[in-house]
Amino acid sequence: MEEIKHITVTTLDGKATDLIKEYKNKPLLILFYNNQCLGCTGRAIPLAYQFLKEYPELSIVAIHSTFGNQKISKQDILDVFTTKEIPFPIYLDQHHKWFDFFKCEGTPHWILLNNKAQIFRSFYGSQENSQNRLYYALEELLSI
Repeated sequence: MEEIKHITVTTLDGKATDLIKEYKNKPLLILFYNNQCLGCTGRAIPLAYQFLKEYPELSIVAIHSTFGNQKISKQDILDVFTTKEIPFPIYLDQHHKWFDFFKCEGTPHWILLNNKAQIFRSFYGSQENSQNRLYYALEELLSI
């Protein structure tokens, strides 16, 4: 498995951040999503929040990928959450660079990196089958 050297994305406040440096030496679950995707906002984001509570040893982030002429603001991101608070870090992937890099099939797409920044698993979807595969992958990775 090849180690990923960097994943530079933008914070909601416009700062460049390297996720590999930020979450060094910890398993990282990345959720690629889009606000206009109902499976993302209705199932994937709540599932990521559930993982956050169940797996404290896991870092979880979401990356909003933009497509076409879509413009997204911090307020647009906040509007998805009923509490207007973001439970885990959300970053922006302008022009879907990292979405393409990881060969995501659509949104939501999950990338699970081990503590050496290597891809452990990659899953598309948020329905029951995808959720079960994610649970199994997390259990496997976190028991190593």
